[in-house]
Amino acid sequence: MLINTDKVRSYDVGLILTTLVAVSLFLLVAFHLSPSAVTEERFSQLAYLVEDGNGSKEGPSLDFSTILDVSDSRWTPTTSPVNLGMSENVHWFRLTVSPTQHTQGRFLLQLDYPLLDELDVAVYSHLGALPTSRYTAGDTIEFDRRPIHYPTPLVPLPVSQFSQHVYIRIKTSGTIRLPLRVWEEREFVEYSSSRNLALGLFFGFLCAMGLSNVFLFLTTKRPAFLFYSGYVFSLGLTLASLQGIGYAYLWHDFIWFQGVAVVVFANATIFFAAVFTRTILQVKEHSVWLDNAIKALALFFGLSALASFLVPYSLVIKVYLVALGLTVLFTISLGVWMSVKGVIIARYFTIAWASLLVSGLAASLDNVNLIDIPLSSNNLLIIGGAVETLMLAFILAISYSHSRDDLIEAQQFALDKEIQANNAKEDLLAVQQRYQDDLEYKVQERTLELEITLRELSEVNEELERLTGVDPLTGINNRRHFDKRLKSEGRRSRREQTPLSLIIIDVDHFKTVNDKFGHAGGDACLMHVSSLFKQLLHRPTDDLCRIGGEEFAIILPNTNSEGACHVAELLRQSTEQQPVDFEGQQIALTISAGVATAVIESEEHALALFRDADEKLYAAKDAGRNRVSH
Repeated sequence: MLINTDKVRSYDVGLILTTLVAVSLFLLVAFHLSPSAVTEERFSQLAYLVEDGNGSKEGPSLDFSTILDVSDSRWTPTTSPVNLGMSENVHWFRLTVSPTQHTQGRFLLQLDYPLLDELDVAVYSHLGALPTSRYTAGDTIEFDRRPIHYPTPLVPLPVSQFSQHVYIRIKTSGTIRLPLRVWEEREFVEYSSSRNLALGLFFGFLCAMGLSNVFLFLTTKRPAFLFYSGYVFSLGLTLASLQGIGYAYLWHDFIWFQGVAVVVFANATIFFAAVFTRTILQVKEHSVWLDNAIKALALFFGLSALASFLVPYSLVIKVYLVALGLTVLFTISLGVWMSVKGVIIARYFTIAWASLLVSGLAASLDNVNLIDIPLSSNNLLIIGGAVETLMLAFILAISYSHSRDDLIEAQQFALDKEIQANNAKEDLLAVQQRYQDDLEYKVQERTLELEITLRELSEVNEELERLTGVDPLTGINNRRHFDKRLKSEGRRSRREQTPLSLIIIDVDHFKTVNDKFGHAGGDACLMHVSSLFKQLLHRPTDDLCRIGGEEFAIILPNTNSEGACHVAELLRQSTEQQPVDFEGQQIALTISAGVATAVIESEEHALALFRDADEKLYAAKDAGRNRVSH
């Protein structure tokens, strides 16, 4: 295909501008995805211990009751981020976390790698004692069982004025990676917001590119647009799997699929890339042998995607990495060879594919610990994929432009032979072109409007969800939040077989207060009681809610009857001893409380617990008020 020099120069300028814009944009995205190094300075003494399939290398299998007895000589010091390559052995890690007592909120431990099969974490305040906290995460358990619902494993650290010791057990069929970070909750919220925005922009970009090319395929019937869309969507799902977003939001109810999602979508990405390459470069016109080789590659990766559901992950990923390396060399060599033969579009194609394939290969080698790169492999894939996606879209536009130019030249040649008939054809082509341009503009316009509307709707929904769970007068949680939390804690009690306690509280003679001091006085009393209760509840898991006019409820997870009665009595005494100052007067208040405790056995049992606590509240009121009934 011959192209005039002016067009080649314009294409070069367009490619350079596209590349600069893409690299700048996605380096900015990567910057927002990269956390501050200060989070890695809050822990020390990081070390690991490898345990083979039948136990540790020097003894029987370990657990959290025996790991503390392992001598220091068997631990190997290391630094974060840890990358030990692929191994199916059990790995233990230990580290010491600095004191987490802080007035601005709790501390969080993040294990920033979502593709771990089994992950158990134990936090010890004193070595030799029982752990103060135990958490379980990983791909082999339901996503809802994670201590904090977040794409990568995230566990809260107990508040302590002393250093704490954390032990981590990992077993996975893939890569042993452990980027560790200790966050203040405020820092993590800021980082997570920035990260979510950056990832939202990136995946929104991929969706827009994929959908727009689906519409182009429907209107033009050109297979290249369909193959390109398949490639973009597969790449997006691959990166979503690597980021943990897929398991968090798309298939969190399908544990079995999470174990194979990465290799399924990674193979599908190369499959669509191969058929797109064959179509866009028209390889068959230049070499039948190379065309057959590309078809064989596409068939191999397509079958590998299907085989991923049956063959062990550790084997599939190794085969994929080898095949990917060969594909990188083959694809770049093909582009260089066709460029030498005078196929101008192959030059741009080679540059585009080099950005993704090299970044993908580098990330893969980093995952198996063959090389060490300073940038996160996932962020490197995002940058390479984004640059390559934009450049391929540019190449697709060039190809479409070439095809259109060929069609115009053919029509012009026919025009010389038959002027009247070809004038009609030229008019029809002009109308068709205007319709095509108008349709492309409308598709882009509607896509942008849809993205803006969806983003605004999401923001409104998030704000509405937050507001509907908070009581506007006292600032504590309301009845709607209470109903949801009671059901959630009931399920946890049933799952973990731990006691769940519930305190229902009523302010005594509140109507008399309203009649004497007015509603302003009553509101002041409710705010005083709410503030007092919040000060007396120290555990982050305890939940205070206003469920009626002067009625409050407190959910106490993992609390027995004696502990709940102690809390209720403390609240009663404090309320009685601390009157309300209102307009120069003191309003004496008392409360009555009903306490109920049970290990939940069913969904209905949680509601029965609420009714039991309510009945005991009325028993306390009938017995003279200002007392706790249990």
